[in-house]
Amino acid sequence: MTAAVESTGLVQAARTRRTHLARRFVLASLAALAMSRLLGWEISMAWMVAYGATQLAEVAAFGPLPPETARLPVWRAALGSACLFASGAIFGALSVPLWILGGPLGGVCAAFVLSAAVINGVVNTPTSRLAISVTLAPYFIYLITTPLFVRYFGGSGAYDTAIVMGAVIFFGNSAFLWKALDGTRASEAAARAESERKRAEAEAANAARTAFVATVSHELRTPISGMLAGAAELERTARDSGARSNAALISDAARMMKALLDDLLDHSKLEAGRMSVENVAFDLRGVLAQTARFWGAEARKQGLRLRVEGSAGLPNFVEGDPTRLRQILNNLISNAVKFTKQGSVTLRLSAWPAEDGAVALRFQVADTGTGMDAEQLGRLFTPFEQLDADAARRHGGTGLGLAISRQLARLMGGHLVAFSVKDQGSVFTLALTLPLAVAAADNPAQTEPFVFQARGFAPAPEPVAPAVEPAPTVAAEPAGPEAADEGDERPLRVLIVDDHEINRRAVQLVLQPLGADIATASHGRMALEMAGAEAFDVIFMDVRMPEMDGRETTRRLRAAAGPNQHTPVIAVTADTGDDDVAACMAAGMTYFVSKPLDPARLLGALSEVLSAAEAEPADRAVA
Repeated sequence: MTAAVESTGLVQAARTRRTHLARRFVLASLAALAMSRLLGWEISMAWMVAYGATQLAEVAAFGPLPPETARLPVWRAALGSACLFASGAIFGALSVPLWILGGPLGGVCAAFVLSAAVINGVVNTPTSRLAISVTLAPYFIYLITTPLFVRYFGGSGAYDTAIVMGAVIFFGNSAFLWKALDGTRASEAAARAESERKRAEAEAANAARTAFVATVSHELRTPISGMLAGAAELERTARDSGARSNAALISDAARMMKALLDDLLDHSKLEAGRMSVENVAFDLRGVLAQTARFWGAEARKQGLRLRVEGSAGLPNFVEGDPTRLRQILNNLISNAVKFTKQGSVTLRLSAWPAEDGAVALRFQVADTGTGMDAEQLGRLFTPFEQLDADAARRHGGTGLGLAISRQLARLMGGHLVAFSVKDQGSVFTLALTLPLAVAAADNPAQTEPFVFQARGFAPAPEPVAPAVEPAPTVAAEPAGPEAADEGDERPLRVLIVDDHEINRRAVQLVLQPLGADIATASHGRMALEMAGAEAFDVIFMDVRMPEMDGRETTRRLRAAAGPNQHTPVIAVTADTGDDDVAACMAAGMTYFVSKPLDPARLLGALSEVLSAAEAEPADRAVA
């Protein structure tokens, strides 16, 4: 073993001994107390004081040992080793008065004391051979002097060889024990280091995967937005039923892609522990009625009946997350309709009072479908699992819906379980306990997806007008000496800011039927230049853009005393987490819509923007 390695081992041994300093004082105190009746208080206290002095000397010799200390100077290593030897010498010295004052029986006590000291040194002096050697050397010396005390009390010399051999064997076994313990410690340290390395690698891999999923999802939402907007425009302008059917097919395919993408994102968030649920007052019956209406139509297409039982026993308003509740029920009913060829799907509802003003709710989705065997039930909630290859081919999907639903149920403090018999159907049961809520004007039932306003959250309504509608007009704003009169009306002026041309075109397709006057910018700096030269009524702002993102662009827009300092800015982005929403609000954005862009949601947000703008004081924009 090299001197460098030995010095490092001495540092580790010193740290371990310092950790056990208090325990050594306690054990020494108990030993002094136990021997005081045999040796007297004077000798016991003198021995205790001397032993305590050696412990303090050891602490001072090794000095502070911060985590970055790897090696000791030679002089400190030598001084510390001397203190270790002195500590063992003083502790072992207790055996001498035990022999002298206690005779042969005192010698038995001395042998026990020395043996215990050796074992304590073996256990608490790791890594360094130098440290263990100087610690145990005094005890070995005291043990091999045992024959002298035996002869002093009249023992035969025939015991000398046996006593010395016994001491040698004892110390040899102690050395082997120390080596084995040291090897075990080294293995444990290596295992911990390897575990820590693998944990760091796993965290890095999860972070990379999360970043990859986020990036891919952001890029995929761009073409999906274009598909949805294009399909809506094709359906609006279609001249015959065949063209409308083709447009609906494109729209359905885009929505299916969006659903698959949402599942992947939800699964990624749940794995990373970044998924959260809301706690807002909402109309429980309203959520269930909407869900039943939608899936009732889907069931009829399959030749099935969707029945709802027990809705009359439910409370109207509760507190929870309506979006996630709807997501779970959609997954359950979707699977039931998918795997039921004939018969019915039944949504059974029940409720009963719980503690602290809450209500216990049970939602059961029962079908008369193919059912599952025990092996299929065992892997039912496993991510990316399908019941079988045939089901995957016929029905598609990612195999994430039920896994996500169970984890969402747990996040909401509930449970999701399944019961099924092969060829006899399945029953999925969701159990939740939610606080009761009271509907009020200042706390309305929230049953729709959310956008945000500067003052907080509000539901994003569906557009209140058909797709073909006269262009909204607003009162013209003075722009200079030759501006139009205050009472004149003009088309809505909109600025679309997005680095992707497809997204810009998608928003244009949605807004063009309204006769809006639309300008576009491909990056933040261009948007600021255009906003400084012309007043707009609404700005659609992409959040993720190169060079200058949407939030920074909005901050600069709000800071400049230009014609659009107070213009509503609608954030358009795939990042819909709470932190993302809060960051957009802090930057000065007014509303929030998510990608892929759904034409109905986009028009609903625009309607809210215009309504809020009309309600603002007329002189808000005065500098």
